[in-house]
Amino acid sequence: MTLKSSRALHAIQADQNLPLYRTHMLFYSLAILALLYHHTASLLITSSTLLSFSLSITLFISDLILAFLWLCSQPFRWRPVRRLEFPDRLPDRKEWPALDVFVCTADPEKEPPMAVVSTALSLMGFDYPADRLSVYVSDDGGSEVTFLAFLEAAKFARYWLPFCREKSITARSPEVYFGSACDEDSKEMKMMYQAMKEKVETAMEKGCISEEEHQIFKKWKGFSRNNHPSVIQVLLESSRDKDINGKPLPNLIYVSREKRPTSPHHFKAGALNVLVRVSSILTNAPVMLTIDCDMYSNDPNSPVRALCYFLDPSIASKLAFVQFPQQFQGLNKNDIYGGELKRLFKVNARGMDGLQGPNYVGTNCFHSRRALCGSSGEFINGNGLINSERSIERAYEVAACDYEIGTKWGAKIGFLYGSLVEDYHTGYRLHCEGWHSVLCDPPEPAFLGDAPKNLHEGLSQCKRWIVGLYEVGLSQYSPLTFGIRRASLPIALSYAHYAFWGLWCVPITAYAIIPQLALIYQWPLFPKVSDPWFYLYAYLFFASYFQDLAEFVASNGTIQQWWSDQRMWMTRALASSLFGSIQFALKHLGVSAQGFNVTSKVMEDEQKKRYNKGVFDFGIASPFFLSLGAAAVLNLSSLVVGIARAATVGGVLDEMPVQLFLSGFAVANCLPVYEAMFLRSDGGKMPGSVTVLSLLLVGILLSICFYLVT
Repeated sequence: MTLKSSRALHAIQADQNLPLYRTHMLFYSLAILALLYHHTASLLITSSTLLSFSLSITLFISDLILAFLWLCSQPFRWRPVRRLEFPDRLPDRKEWPALDVFVCTADPEKEPPMAVVSTALSLMGFDYPADRLSVYVSDDGGSEVTFLAFLEAAKFARYWLPFCREKSITARSPEVYFGSACDEDSKEMKMMYQAMKEKVETAMEKGCISEEEHQIFKKWKGFSRNNHPSVIQVLLESSRDKDINGKPLPNLIYVSREKRPTSPHHFKAGALNVLVRVSSILTNAPVMLTIDCDMYSNDPNSPVRALCYFLDPSIASKLAFVQFPQQFQGLNKNDIYGGELKRLFKVNARGMDGLQGPNYVGTNCFHSRRALCGSSGEFINGNGLINSERSIERAYEVAACDYEIGTKWGAKIGFLYGSLVEDYHTGYRLHCEGWHSVLCDPPEPAFLGDAPKNLHEGLSQCKRWIVGLYEVGLSQYSPLTFGIRRASLPIALSYAHYAFWGLWCVPITAYAIIPQLALIYQWPLFPKVSDPWFYLYAYLFFASYFQDLAEFVASNGTIQQWWSDQRMWMTRALASSLFGSIQFALKHLGVSAQGFNVTSKVMEDEQKKRYNKGVFDFGIASPFFLSLGAAAVLNLSSLVVGIARAATVGGVLDEMPVQLFLSGFAVANCLPVYEAMFLRSDGGKMPGSVTVLSLLLVGILLSICFYLVT
């Protein structure tokens, strides 16, 4: 796939702040060692009772975990880089490799078919030779309405794609384009799109297809979501179908793989592997793009940027994938739910890019078929016609639910099974095999999509990630064992940082409870202001937060967005990480099992209004909100007690400054929780049952502590 070029197709530049990062790393590591020494000495000297020893050892373990997680994050700062592509140096378009694009959808209720259609149309609008571009849609929900939507999309594409080229539209998603103001020339096209949308949404509301179209959908008779045969339909074929100007259209192929209750389907990874095999027979492009159905192309030239790496002889032979950052539209001003995940998709990715390459994040990623599948991906299409009888017959064979039995698919080949986070697992194993990746982060987002704009949905999504990451981190392929042996130490630590993300629940929960109880019952846990060790604690806290703020703002974030981001970091630790860790432990004890839940892309009008106003939504009686509510009440209680004692008795500011500060800091972060519990009356307020249970839980905790003290 590499082509000779006299000039480099891309450039790379190390971050200019490298000396500062490494100096900070040195001083901070020394400070952590000093802290652990102080902890050890304090345990031996001051822990005179079982209670004080228990509290001290809990904080010591918490600080050990914090030190471990900090160590794992340091490779991100060792050599962060930025890249620049030179598309004008690419060879002639006739020499470009073919491109297969994979879009997966699983639930027409949570992922509306017309939204998936808009995604696919934006990808069909790539500025790429149409005879080398194929878009595959995996409908894992086996929905006849989704199939109807793509039948209509195939007709609409004949008008939409030339329209985009003529008007030089960059975001070629019709839903996005017509959602903004459009000129007089666009009205006819908009009416055509609205007619298609109305037809599909009417069918969605009725739950069935109209009688006049029933003949086309006979094969759906008796279908259920998890029990149906394969359906593979070539809706557009480049060699046959033309747009209204007579130019060839990209290939568009609908795939709904076979599902049976007795056969494992491996969720998204299984769906992607079916697309890899089917596409290997029909088009066999050497480059493949995976993209979520709620994303859309915001730049028709993104494949051209990816080619600047795949066709560069200096790196092409070892290049497994080119990852574009996941970026989002429609976030409110301060991104109250931290949906942008700037550290995951931007800051840390640049750090890994300076080592062996960023991790695969499940979407916006161009893959090398050779790296992902090796020789097993080389299915041959003998007659060169994707809609030939033999090709379709073979495609049905590889889409069957029993095809993978006795093969290495999901274990050594394709997207890997064994974890709910198939993206993390697959990218990690590719790096362990010696492959490299690169981050392509152009000035304007190449792809845009939707982040969860509902707090409970966002926390549930994160909990699912936590469980999936543990499934890799605590397996035979753990980054701390397998990763260190097979990849470099920095890459292994980077992946360990994510694999053990759920461990954040231990220190955050401990520091949300123990210092507050210590303040209420006057247990000395931390140094006084007059003690020189106090300044070590102050340095560790403020240096860490200042670095986090600086990196966030340097990545085009604002201070208000950073505050939301760090608040959600603690919220996820107290909710997603805590319950994800519990769920993973219970699963391995045989108590429960975790499935894959699709994150809803549908948002109620009232929720949308609250979100746009920056108001948190706690309107579900969820265990997530019970832990948040209890922590909020405890910290408020301890702050009130501490301030009252400082005003009446004195000595608190000198003797327990750390406890008082931590309580105040937590209260500042919990202001939205207090509003939802005590001040609001709208549909997003905290349910009364959750508020009562939170108060009761704190009351029980305080009573137990009082009993132990007295």
